[in-house]
Amino acid sequence: MLQYVLVEHPFFALTSLLYLAATLAYAVAWASPHRLPGQAGTALMVAGLALNTAVIAGRWVEAGRAPFKSLFESLVFFAFCIALLYVIFERLYRTRLFGVAAGLMTFGSMAYALTKWDAEIVKLPPALQSGWFVPHVMVYFIGYAAVAIATGVAVVQLLASRIPFVHRLTTMKAGSVLSGEPLDLDQISYDAVRFGFILLTVGLLVGSVWAKSAWGDFWVWDPKENWSLVTWLVYGAYLHLRKVRGWRGDRAAWLAIIGFAVVMFTYLGISMLPTAEESAHVYTGT
Repeated sequence: MLQYVLVEHPFFALTSLLYLAATLAYAVAWASPHRLPGQAGTALMVAGLALNTAVIAGRWVEAGRAPFKSLFESLVFFAFCIALLYVIFERLYRTRLFGVAAGLMTFGSMAYALTKWDAEIVKLPPALQSGWFVPHVMVYFIGYAAVAIATGVAVVQLLASRIPFVHRLTTMKAGSVLSGEPLDLDQISYDAVRFGFILLTVGLLVGSVWAKSAWGDFWVWDPKENWSLVTWLVYGAYLHLRKVRGWRGDRAAWLAIIGFAVVMFTYLGISMLPTAEESAHVYTGT
């Protein structure tokens, strides 16, 4: 399979390698007083994002539809969303501290996609041949990417309170913190969750309207729908507890991590449930 991908789909292979190289460069930037490793990490991540875009565009043209049908296609798009939001966050907060986490997630998504390789183009079933399909998937996956980044920040936040080396990285470090100002990790994670929650809310609403047009009801208690609601409630609880109860620090970080675990179960774990066969939304092995 690997040899086939390298020969027949070099853009996919190169995208994966660029994400891996970006991860390594960001890791070197943690320990380097120089800016070059961090700059290399950013350049590699942007290059990976560009090729990831080309892979999606090529599949779109080849399939004659949005390439979001199979698990393989969705994983490639998930990697794209994480890389895109990470590059924006790096620019917004002027830090490369979370590049390792973002790189691991993008490379991990592409590597997992390789195990679910789907070379055959399949047509969309009638229920997915809707104008709601593309916006629904895009909104949800960008929301997933936002909470993925929030989780990466939360992990760094927990490590920074326990490991002096990581704590130093959150202050003045040429390779990781570009502004020279200490990072408010709790606020950055909160900003990412808040943005992701808005998109998850929009995704639920769009999905409900789509369900009404396709199946005649706004909510059909599909297993994927139910767990999407659970995900929304977990992040709603995060925002509520922060606002009303003042949850910050470790408690908020752990809740963000738990929320992402629920997201991953909603995305990838639903297929393990006995009721998965009843779902029209669960991704199959391909």
